[in-house]
Amino acid sequence: MPAGGAFAAAVKVRPLGDGTFTADLPAQWTVGGRPHGGFLLALLARAAVAGQTGAGAPLVDPLSVSAQFLRPPGVGPVLLRTDVRKTGRRTTVVSVHLEQSGRACVEGMVTTGRLPRERAAWADLPNQPPEPPGNAIDLSTVPSASVFRLTETCDVRLDPNGAGFLHGHVGDPLRLRLWARPRGEHADPLFALVAGDISMPVTFNLGRLGWSPTVQLTAHLRSRPAPGWLRIQVESKAVHGMWFDSDATVVDSTGRLVCQARQLALTATA
Repeated sequence: MPAGGAFAAAVKVRPLGDGTFTADLPAQWTVGGRPHGGFLLALLARAAVAGQTGAGAPLVDPLSVSAQFLRPPGVGPVLLRTDVRKTGRRTTVVSVHLEQSGRACVEGMVTTGRLPRERAAWADLPNQPPEPPGNAIDLSTVPSASVFRLTETCDVRLDPNGAGFLHGHVGDPLRLRLWARPRGEHADPLFALVAGDISMPVTFNLGRLGWSPTVQLTAHLRSRPAPGWLRIQVESKAVHGMWFDSDATVVDSTGRLVCQARQLALTATA
């Protein structure tokens, strides 16, 4: 696969100086016409890392990204303002604010450092095959693909087992399994952030099929993904009224944990 592709191009940021960057939010990375939350998380991380690059600067990776979603930006240009809040021997903490047309849209904190190269000394991960089974559903072929435009640039497959909403069934556990990879390039840590938010809301299994805006999203990157599919398990611990939580575990093709993401979101109906 080529080293660059649609995702690598989409998360590029352009420096203006003094820790400020510009970027473009493309239509291909939207859900329901609004930029995808995981993609916005990746863009915050990209700006935080870009502010630490330069001649003689050590290479850094995003380790943790936490974002408050104030209002959804639209497709088009945005401004990213970064501010280094702490510099240490192992980690640096950077605040990143995403603005559009003079209005704050997303406020984030990014911790950077170096991702570990060695395998985990201990891990308790979902038992999920490294590749989607033959009956996995290609989300680019479902009727809602025009709303979920990420399928134009990502190959996303859904395990139909446990996804009762596909057949109008209500009552399956709020747990879904998916596989994802970017088209035309290998997954990197930034794409792992997208994968941590790539599932449809697990509350679909309650019959709540409307838009579910993310209020807060935090993701921890644990290792650099190997080439191949990323396997994703998403589940909810509780739904209270219109509020629900969602936890995603992202594992690469070799069985390494690459990302953990947790979000607080609203369902369309209670």
